[in-house]
Amino acid sequence: MSRKPEVLISFPGGKRVDAAFRTEVVSTDQPVDAGGEASAPAPFTLFLASIGTCAGIYVLGFCQSRNLPTEGIQIRQRMAFDPETRVLSGVELDIEVPPTFPEKYREALVRVADQCAVKKAIQAQPEFVVRTVVVSGDAE
Repeated sequence: MSRKPEVLISFPGGKRVDAAFRTEVVSTDQPVDAGGEASAPAPFTLFLASIGTCAGIYVLGFCQSRNLPTEGIQIRQRMAFDPETRVLSGVELDIEVPPTFPEKYREALVRVADQCAVKKAIQAQPEFVVRTVVVSGDAE
């Protein structure tokens, strides 16, 4: 059986929570008004940023593979939240390009950004399993 990829979550102090994956560590914290130090993005902020930055990786790769300049290109992300539940209900991504960006590639940018792996994972609605597991000895 193949081993599933793992992320190890740890609690370095205060309201901070870190996620370690292989050799990378992603730190999160809570805003000051929620008892944190605002030393890093909050987990939900990081989640939202992962949507736009993932689309950005695809846009960047498209431009780089065609030697298209990326100066002046940015993605503006807007989120909608259900007013009653405050749950994320929609995301809009506007790929802003300068007037000099070739018109023939503009729709292609939309198609490549639409391939974003984070967006696809959200749309797939993965099943979440949360449980307590008792471990003996020292945790590594």
